[in-house]
Amino acid sequence: MPILRPKLEIPISSPSLPAPLMFRSAHVPAEGVYPLHQHAWGEFVYSFSGVMEVKVAEHHFLAPPQYGLWLPPDLQHVGLNRKEAHHCSLYVSRPLCGALPATPCALTVSPLVRALLEHLRQLPTGAPNGEEDARLLQVLLDQLAVSPRAGSYLPSSEDPQLAAVLRLLQTNPGDNRALPELAHAVHTTERTLTRRCQRDLGMSLAEWRQRLRVVRAMPLLEAGQTVETIALDLGYGSASAFISMFKKLMGTTPDEYRKGVVGKAAAGA
Repeated sequence: MPILRPKLEIPISSPSLPAPLMFRSAHVPAEGVYPLHQHAWGEFVYSFSGVMEVKVAEHHFLAPPQYGLWLPPDLQHVGLNRKEAHHCSLYVSRPLCGALPATPCALTVSPLVRALLEHLRQLPTGAPNGEEDARLLQVLLDQLAVSPRAGSYLPSSEDPQLAAVLRLLQTNPGDNRALPELAHAVHTTERTLTRRCQRDLGMSLAEWRQRLRVVRAMPLLEAGQTVETIALDLGYGSASAFISMFKKLMGTTPDEYRKGVVGKAAAGA
């Protein structure tokens, strides 16, 4: 696993940032890892392609393209990505973190926030400077402060039986066993498993499984696999069923998503 280091070099031990707000973007290889670290400033992480993951203690946060991850200051965390990715970070000095959540969470990315991030990553240095860029960064921060919070896009659980079910599905996202069968596999009841899903995940197991499949589909689409192949690998009987689910969760079809990612990558090349 490649060990990654930020291109915008700021000593982790530094008590503050050189500027109130700083931006960086980076292409990272598959299976890249930012080792366990913490810093005195907040960080908003967004992935233009691929899916960035952040581990905080026992919690695991993922950020597909409609979301970014907010990490408050002094938080120990590990960053990683399973597939090749292009991501960016907005570093926020401690005095400016007050309007943002006090705990790590996913934030919904609006079209305006996405447009600002796209613009900032096109800047030649990768690190904005000057009054105009500073104003853009302030607008970005203001928009993040009012962005809806989504917890973790693909939440986890410390409950032994529910965690075992989630591991089964993560190992094989195409597993189509119904809730009663999965409950039986971990020696519990359907009712108990349903209750624990709502308690720990905040959603049904069916919705969690759909989100897992979307997360697994995105790098496959970016790699050029056909929609039909991905649909079958993820347990769908037809491409149309997969397309319907993907569009419901992502607001775009798999092919539209693929074209958008490829187009953005070409523009940023």
